[in-house]
Order: sequence, then C-alpha cells, then structure tokens
Amino acid sequence: MTDSLHPLRIAAAPISWGVCEVPGWGHVLDAPTVLAEMAALGITATEFGPPDYLPADPLETREMLAEHGLTAIGGFLALALHRDTDRALTMAREVAARYAKAGAEVLILAAATGLDGYDTRPALTDPEWRTLVNTAAAIAAIAAEYGLRTTLHPHVGTHVESEPEVERFLADSDLTLCLDTGHLLIGGTDPVRLAKSHPDRIGHLHLKDVRRELADQVRSGTLEYSEAVRQGLYVALGEGDVDIDTLVRDIHRAGYRGWYVIEQDTALRPGDTARTPSRDAERSLRYLAAIGSALSAARI
Repeated sequence: MTDSLHPLRIAAAPISWGVCEVPGWGHVLDAPTVLAEMAALGITATEFGPPDYLPADPLETREMLAEHGLTAIGGFLALALHRDTDRALTMAREVAARYAKAGAEVLILAAATGLDGYDTRPALTDPEWRTLVNTAAAIAAIAAEYGLRTTLHPHVGTHVESEPEVERFLADSDLTLCLDTGHLLIGGTDPVRLAKSHPDRIGHLHLKDVRRELADQVRSGTLEYSEAVRQGLYVALGEGDVDIDTLVRDIHRAGYRGWYVIEQDTALRPGDTARTPSRDAERSLRYLAAIGSALSAARI
C-alpha cells in the first residue's frame, strides 16, 4: 500500500480477524484464510499473530506469507518482565531468532502479568518495576543481535497500561514505544498528546479506533476488556473517538516513517467468517489511504 501517492507504510495484523494468544478468546480462523483476506484488500505486509499461529519453521512462514504477496513486519511478545528473568531472556532469544529468519524487523514487547488474558493485573513493587525495565533492556540487546528493533507496547491488562506507567517507563527506559491508539486511550492516555510530547519515542504504530463509552467502562473496572471487545469496543478507523487523522498527520510531520498497522482487536464466535473483519479493515484502509494521499498532495 506504499507508493508515490501514499507515503504511509500500511500493514495489518491477524488480531483484526480474531486471532489472539489469549486462551478461550474466540473462534480462530486458519492462517491461509486470514492471509488471503489481507491480500485481497491489497495489503502487502503483516505482523505474525500469536507465537503458534504461523508455521514453527520461520522459512515456512516466510514462504507462506510470500504466497499471499505479504512480507513480515514482526510480532507481539508478551512476557512477565518483572520476574523469571532468565526464562524471559531465553524465550526472547528464541523468538528473535525465528523472527529474523522469517524476514521481520521489529519485536513488539509487552510487560505481561503472568496471568492468562488481560482482564486483571496485580500491582508491582518498586523492585519488580526495576526488574521489568532492566529485562526489557536486555531483551532489546538480544533482539539487536538478530537485527531487530524492540519497542514496548503499553497494553490493557499489563504492567504498562495507565498514563503514569507509560510516563514512568519513558523516564526509566530508553526503549521506544509501540503507540497503540486503542490501548493507550483505554489506559487513560491521550494518544495524540503522547505523540506530540514524545515524537522521538515512537518506534511502531498500531492504529485502532475506540468507542469511548466502552473504554471508560474498562478503565473504571465495570467491564472486562474481553467482554468490551465482544461488545464492539473497536470500530473501523474514523468511526470512533480517537482522532486518528490528527495523530497520523502529526507523527508523519514529526518524521515517523515506520509501519502504520491497522489492528482492531476482534473476537469471533463459532460460525463467524472473515467477512465482517474484512469489511472493517477495508473501511480502515480507505480512511488511512485518504490521509496518505492528502499528505502526498501537500508534499509533507
């Protein structure tokens, strides 16, 4: 989707088709179906999805993506960074090696709680926080050995979720952030303001649009995250309460030239097909491409 008329490097992710690492999340469509849907939309790059979604052999993964005209960007890795450091580093090395062989460029790290899912999270002590920051730095060094960038993903139900936690991580670590517009808003951070305040700390971008009333319920604890997703927390870009247009224009003007990943968390019920997710992705793609065309016309 990137050419002289569209300066934005647009990509997708399997979670937009309901493919999630959380046990019991919902019906999981097979990889050929999802990749074919992406290709039919004209998408040429994707994240991997959960660790076991694509073939274990990274060369097979690379071939599978190539069959659909797709290249690999990288993937999401949620690890308990605040404890079991040796285990986290071993896992990160295995994943980084696999990502590199598959042709990826970025490892998207999240500070998992160690619990299943993203509906609850315990508080961290200060020593655990320091361990989290140090482990993230060590993983970034390992990933760099394989030619990968590492970026930290603030995420609902992890130990970097709320605005104070995001700001604390930015102060304590030199890693860049995966700016996920949806998870930031749900956690209480204005993604547009964050992008303006820290333009040099954006290493990757996940674009989601969100229904604010459901986001507020998740933040207040009156609605679990997984249930909010099932109730339609995420909508096509331009149809929710995140100012996607301003954010994209601002970070592009600030010099961001990384991927713009359309990623709308979805949970499918048995019997659902990929058609509804594909319609949402298509509307998002048109919306984002229009912003790219406007930026090109303005020679920004």
